[in-house]
Amino acid sequence: MTEDALLGGRVRLCQPAEGFRAAIDPVLLAAAVPARPGDRVLEAGTGSGAAALCLLARVAGARVVGIERNAALAELARTNAALNGNGDRFLVVTGDLATRATARAAAAHGACAHAMANPPFHLGGTVSPLAPRREAGHESAEVALALWVAAMARRLAPRGTLTLVLPPARLPDAIAALGEAGIGGLALLPLWPRAGAAARRVIVQGIKGGRAPCRLLPGVALHRAEGGYTDAAERVLREADALALS
Repeated sequence: MTEDALLGGRVRLCQPAEGFRAAIDPVLLAAAVPARPGDRVLEAGTGSGAAALCLLARVAGARVVGIERNAALAELARTNAALNGNGDRFLVVTGDLATRATARAAAAHGACAHAMANPPFHLGGTVSPLAPRREAGHESAEVALALWVAAMARRLAPRGTLTLVLPPARLPDAIAALGEAGIGGLALLPLWPRAGAAARRVIVQGIKGGRAPCRLLPGVALHRAEGGYTDAAERVLREADALALS
């Protein structure tokens, strides 16, 4: 295990030294969720808790219900919740997202105002021999993107938001899945490695029951050409600013 710092030290995160490790995707995902104090947020595939803890550090009084099927990672997320003093605001449910038992456990805490996920999105290619990295990164029949979106949407309150971070190649699948689940009014925020480079990630956010036209927003360049994060990225990654998609 290593202990790392996120959001300029606001979040302490223990995570495996090898295998799936949180980078900046969960930090950016959490920054895009328009949660307010008192809101309940569902996270599918919470892993070690990076996104949930970043959201809780930014939004005082919010609560997160995280679902994680890997029992060891789920226990690590609970450890990280306690490490950050959020044991009462971050509930971790161990189980598969789409099973009835997991659904009942999550539903027991009421409908959520928001849902978020950094889902397994790789199709084919080189598969990691490490099970946690493989499960977190590669889509399979039992964790297909459409199943994730449908399960998350069912737990959302009307007009609740659903937010994903994905590579551009998965946008057609994500848009189709969101539409099937009744999530509309989509907003797409490209994340560029640097100015002039093709986006490697896109944040997609929709509203349950939303009917507004899809919007492609001005993106965020993450790195300067000479190295280091841009000022816009620093405000999100170090200073815990929100990413506004509305």
